[in-house]
Amino acid sequence: MSENNKHKATRKRKKKKSIGFKIFIGFLCVLLALAVVGGGYVIGLLKKVDNIELNKENLGIVEEEIKEYDNAKDIKNIALFGVDATDGQTGRSDSIMIATLDPVHNKLKLTSIMRDSYVYIDGYGQDKINHAYAYGGPELAIKTINENFGLNIEEFVTVNFSSLPIIINILGGVDIEITNDELEYINGYIDDINSKDGTYSPHITYAGMQHLDGTQALAYSRIRYTSGGDYKRTERQRTVLNALFTKLTSTSASSYNSLLNEVLPYVQTNLNAGDILSLGTKVLSIGNKLEQDRFPRDGYGEGAMINGVYYLTFDLETAKQQMRDYIFNDIQ
Repeated sequence: MSENNKHKATRKRKKKKSIGFKIFIGFLCVLLALAVVGGGYVIGLLKKVDNIELNKENLGIVEEEIKEYDNAKDIKNIALFGVDATDGQTGRSDSIMIATLDPVHNKLKLTSIMRDSYVYIDGYGQDKINHAYAYGGPELAIKTINENFGLNIEEFVTVNFSSLPIIINILGGVDIEITNDELEYINGYIDDINSKDGTYSPHITYAGMQHLDGTQALAYSRIRYTSGGDYKRTERQRTVLNALFTKLTSTSASSYNSLLNEVLPYVQTNLNAGDILSLGTKVLSIGNKLEQDRFPRDGYGEGAMINGVYYLTFDLETAKQQMRDYIFNDIQ
């Protein structure tokens, strides 16, 4: 190979690596702010993460059910929880997602679970799925997901929603289209966040494409009173995460160090640094194709008042089958 061609090949490999690491960072940041760029100094950064242990014998994995899916052993599922907790409190998981690394179908998947879903929680009976985290932290929350939907989740990442504005502000904001219905409510949420966080983000004054700062984007993701209710709310959360993904994959690597330093203290996980770097390698091999779904799917659930409390009710066996078919067999 000529020297010129060698240089071209080297530049191509460096470019591929750079794009790959951006995809990895984007993917994990989108999956509630965990990120890694590789290299020795990252191990030190990752020590800022609040690493906790789970009892893997108490995560509700039903091995016999999992064996029904030939691909299950090759597919990695990680629970992602977003909590709005103040210091010293566990808080409910107002955002519940499953990140799937699927090398079988060469995809990254993000599955949302409706937070008002009426499910069984061990020791507490039928309740909203987002209460499991408040009752027993990530261990009970994972157990509740595994037992109700027949999954094999062992790892988790939890981020306090207060980190979302930090990430977005470091990246210079995100572009999101605001509808007239959303405009009616977003400014109230902006005022509430400004009051609690001591920020001064301005109101949104008209509908249409907007460049949102961190506070405004968090306010947008919390809107739940427009038509579509909580289904639309989870869609807005995914819209913000997609906007973050887009921004991260186009931002310079020089921003990563600042991002990691600011965000990692907000992260709880049972993944260690080695696990995270290993995941990075797997994500690099898959690429940047990110697909999303939510359960129960539209048309398969309905709201119900039970003892004066609103729940989202649905046929659990149908939702369970649909979710496992999507995650393990890539059936839409």
